[in-house]
Amino acid sequence: MLTFYSKPGATTLGDATIRRPYRGQQEREPSGPKTNEDILAIEVRLIDETGENVGVVQKTDALERAVSTGLDLVEISPDAKPPVAKIMDYGKFKYQEQKKAAEARKKQKTVEVKEIKMRPNIDNHDYDVKMRAMNRFFDEGDKVKVTLRFRGREMAHQQLGRELLLKVKGDTEEIAKVESEPRLEGRQMVMVLAPKL
Repeated sequence: MLTFYSKPGATTLGDATIRRPYRGQQEREPSGPKTNEDILAIEVRLIDETGENVGVVQKTDALERAVSTGLDLVEISPDAKPPVAKIMDYGKFKYQEQKKAAEARKKQKTVEVKEIKMRPNIDNHDYDVKMRAMNRFFDEGDKVKVTLRFRGREMAHQQLGRELLLKVKGDTEEIAKVESEPRLEGRQMVMVLAPKL
């Protein structure tokens, strides 16, 4: 008797293994505007290579004009009636779009939330170190979450923790605004500060 080993993507039927046909990767729709023969409209509102509005012409005439100049016909406004097409160098256009997108990503600043942990009975020197770190975070444009952790019997003296957070709020009020007031979450008190812009 023959033994068949099943493979992923195969169906076992009794003693025989039936292999499914290989279906290649699905083709993705090309991103970006339609160009040249991919434009489906019969008529287009044509803008020539100099930026002049030629008017409504047949797609075939617009394609001939684009080929004669050595450029591409690019559909820039597909929703218009008729669609607007422009004669341009598509490769150069795509490159410019990528550059614009990269520039926009570079300028975009992601705001992070940094956390500063304190205890209700923090020493003055430790407090100063935490405040310097907090000021540095505000200079970088980040938000700061101040977490005050209570241990054991410290829970009985929550007013000390609230006073400490109010002191932090007072010391940073010139450069930061309170985004969320001090609130108790389990065994810790939390306050969120954001830099003033």
